[in-house]
Amino acid sequence: MEITRLQPAGLVSSPAFSHVAIVPAGATTIYVGGQNGIDASGALVAGGIVEQSVRAVDNAGTALAAAGASLADVVQWTVLIAADADLGAAYGAIAPKLAGPGLPPLVTAARVTALGLPGALIEVSAVAAVLNTEGPS
Repeated sequence: MEITRLQPAGLVSSPAFSHVAIVPAGATTIYVGGQNGIDASGALVAGGIVEQSVRAVDNAGTALAAAGASLADVVQWTVLIAADADLGAAYGAIAPKLAGPGLPPLVTAARVTALGLPGALIEVSAVAAVLNTEGPS
C-alpha cells in the first residue's frame, strides 16, 4: 500500500509538481491550515519573502509533526503569495522542502492582493497522508 503520484501523458511534466495523487483506503489524512512566516509569538519573522517562506513551511512541518507526519508525507500544497512578492525567490527558498520522495506532491499556487495577516507575504497549507502500518483491529 502506497501513495501514488502521477504525471499523466498529455499533461506537462514538471519536476516541481505532480498532477494526480491517489491515497489508498485506510490512510490517515491530515489537513494543515494556512501557515504564515510567523514565530511562536505570532510576530512576522525579520526579513522578506525568503525568510517568511522558509518559516511558513517550517511552521507547516511543526503542525504536521504534531499529527505524526512530516513534510515528506504531504500530498498537496497550496501556496498563496502576495501580488508584489518575488515568486521566484519564494519558490526557490522552499522548493527543496516541498519535494517528497519519488514524484513531487501536487502544488496549487496563487498570487493574491493581500493575506489575512497584515505584512504577510506568503501563506501555505497542506494535505498530507500517512499510511497506517497496523493491520485491522
